[in-house]
Amino acid sequence: MSDKSGDVGSDAAGSLQVPEARGGGGPIAAERGDSHAPQHPRIPGLAPRITIAICLAAMLLLNIFGSKLDFGVVNILDLILLFIQVVTLLFWFAFRSGYPRGARIAVPVVVIVGLVTLLAVLRFDNTSGALVPTSWRWSWAKKQDQMLKPPERLLAAERINLSSTSSADFPGFLGPDRSATVDEIELDPDWTSHPPRQLWVREVGAGWSGFAAVNGFAVTIEQRDGDEWTTCYEIETGRLVWSHAIATRHETVMGGIGPRSTPTIHEGYVYALGATGVLRCLDGSTGQLVWERDLYSEFGLDQNSSEALVAWGRSNSPLIVNDKVVVPAGGPSGMSVSLVALDRLSGETIWQAGDAQVSYSSPVLRKLAGRDQIVSVNEDCVTGHDPATGDVLWKQPFPGSSSGAANTAQPVVLADDRILLTKAYGVGAKMFRVRKDDSGRYGVELVWEHAQVLKTKFTNVSVAGPYAFGLSDGILECIDWSSGESQWKSGRYGHGQLLRVGKHLLVLSEKGVLSLVAADSSARRELATLPVLEGQTWNNLCLYGDRLLVRNAQQAACYELRQAKR
Repeated sequence: MSDKSGDVGSDAAGSLQVPEARGGGGPIAAERGDSHAPQHPRIPGLAPRITIAICLAAMLLLNIFGSKLDFGVVNILDLILLFIQVVTLLFWFAFRSGYPRGARIAVPVVVIVGLVTLLAVLRFDNTSGALVPTSWRWSWAKKQDQMLKPPERLLAAERINLSSTSSADFPGFLGPDRSATVDEIELDPDWTSHPPRQLWVREVGAGWSGFAAVNGFAVTIEQRDGDEWTTCYEIETGRLVWSHAIATRHETVMGGIGPRSTPTIHEGYVYALGATGVLRCLDGSTGQLVWERDLYSEFGLDQNSSEALVAWGRSNSPLIVNDKVVVPAGGPSGMSVSLVALDRLSGETIWQAGDAQVSYSSPVLRKLAGRDQIVSVNEDCVTGHDPATGDVLWKQPFPGSSSGAANTAQPVVLADDRILLTKAYGVGAKMFRVRKDDSGRYGVELVWEHAQVLKTKFTNVSVAGPYAFGLSDGILECIDWSSGESQWKSGRYGHGQLLRVGKHLLVLSEKGVLSLVAADSSARRELATLPVLEGQTWNNLCLYGDRLLVRNAQQAACYELRQAKR
């Protein structure tokens, strides 16, 4: 009888032998990894699921506790974690997903090519203070300032008067004494019955310069294509009165385009320091050049080498001290000059002082420890200088990098011997005491420090009595400056600017919305809001009497603010 089981067969040990499937598509072929075997999609394995879960948990924790960090750092970390998740999913899809081979190749290729194409055809010219990209445009489209015409030509015979002064003047950065405070005016808080009245709005060039205003005229600096213009406008009408240009341009993705310092008006002259280190003295009546100094070339730099050290351009507003105009100088690493004082009429050098690299803060003149001093926040320290000679009277380390965790906020001198310093990037606020001993030497001691208060990034602090107000990483905060204790922190305005006017704060948000807030230590009381500008707004405010001048990198406007009856 024939054995029908011969179709199965057996080896010497009696084990069954299963014949290999002839079509190559059976389960054995799949186990051998045959690329032609049909495969079934499957969910991600344990490793990618753990990776994604960790990233999502980290993002959640970052956004819950982000207020203790810089929001810009949080956004960068979120982007990195999102990138890790996308790469993990693409890797799983290409090598472990079980989808047909063609799909496993095509999908990652399409995603990568799509992202590369998107990056090739889209550009963003700037980021917000929290490092979120803004101002998207097609790569072939011109930037907004490149589409502006040069300021209109004016009659050469026209002259104005910037020599006459009054108590209404706002002659430079943050006001007459660089304190972001106007005490001579009280505003009517009822913006419902008496809202601010827009007098004019006009297109201007790029940049973060503010206005300086004297005798009915306001001066600023703006970028129009390849030229940096110092411009003067009539406050009541917005009419351009004069302009002066130099061929230079500063531009970075994170910092934006154009000049960032505010001009100073003094005794009929305008002093303007551009983003590329050119300091000009102009005749305020006509805008004609009186003298010019190129700080980059004079202190051993060119634009590229300077911006490697001070990445976002020069933003220091010139300080007038008697017969001198004082500005930070800078220079190569190890050869920097903290400050240079020039004769304000001739531009000739009077003194140079200090060896610290420049920051984005501006020098101030204050009475400190019993004598007048020029106080300068530098890249990584704060110094006090003799106004006559520039001699360094004292030096206090203050961490910072002008190409990273930059020092920007102004020093605030309080109680004759104390200095309040504020910044973002995990530093917060510090209070120092400057004292002079019996031998005549100055010493500095730390009074208090709090890493979580007044984390000012691009903005400054204004003081009202025992309290200090500022935008702490974009959130309005009030602290008791004697102890550093926070009284309240509320209201997201972004990295805008503020100006205290009597009993109120004018807060201009990063999105161009103006808010009136009571300068109250008990709680944030926002009394009114009004959109005043379109686009990202980092520029400081200027209040000339009851005329509020605002601008950003696209627009300038003037509003009449009703004053309270006294």
